[in-house]
Amino acid sequence: MDTQGYKIRPSKHFIISWMRKWDYTLDELRDAIEQAYKTEKVGKHKYEVYTKSKRLSRKLIFIKDEEYKEFLIITGAEGK
Repeated sequence: MDTQGYKIRPSKHFIISWMRKWDYTLDELRDAIEQAYKTEKVGKHKYEVYTKSKRLSRKLIFIKDEEYKEFLIITGAEGK
């Protein structure tokens, strides 16, 4: 998914939980969204993006806001 021209804005929940655990920066979040191996649209503006880091699969759930030109990252999940 192309993130050029969009601001990445993680929610407070995502920062405290997943962003801290994964030790991600905003640039790494942008790269994860751009290099996702699977992207699903699950609502009018809501997306799920699946990435791989080392041997773990990670899922980011975010809202793409066209009006404000930003991605609001709601939460994440981790699997095997």
